[in-house]
Amino acid sequence: MKLVMEGFLKTFLLQIISYLLICCCFFTISKITYADSSDNITNHQREIKRSLESLRDLDYQTWQVIVYPSSKGSMKLTLRIVGFPGSLRFDHPTNLIINSGRKNWELKDITNQSKVRSETLNDSAAEFDIGPLIADLDKNRPLRLSLPGLINDLPIPPYLVSEWRTLVQ
Repeated sequence: MKLVMEGFLKTFLLQIISYLLICCCFFTISKITYADSSDNITNHQREIKRSLESLRDLDYQTWQVIVYPSSKGSMKLTLRIVGFPGSLRFDHPTNLIINSGRKNWELKDITNQSKVRSETLNDSAAEFDIGPLIADLDKNRPLRLSLPGLINDLPIPPYLVSEWRTLVQ
């Protein structure tokens, strides 16, 4: 019995020492890591502020919603909605309908007017002039986006509306 206990104790101590050595090597060799962040720098080497969020509509389709200023120093904001490439196709021009309680807005499709359309946008993206909506909002209220034939109901939470409103300031 004593021989079995000694064998077990040696094996247990060997495993603990091995574990400690592995941990020490792991923590001393590891590099400093940072969170993934990216700066948005345009061709003119200037940084722009933007809002980017991935949201699901009520049909569980994922959409990327991006709001950014259309030019440097401009108070005009552009809303870009991007779907999964290859699974859908936007027909342009199609106006975006936004509801919030009793209020309704219809945003103009400006995808064909975009300067970067041929370079970066594909058939699964559309851009809208969001300026009239932001100008009319006085509170950070939840919104519902719909695009006939593509998006039945895409909820936009109040924190995202707040972020959009700060881009104008």
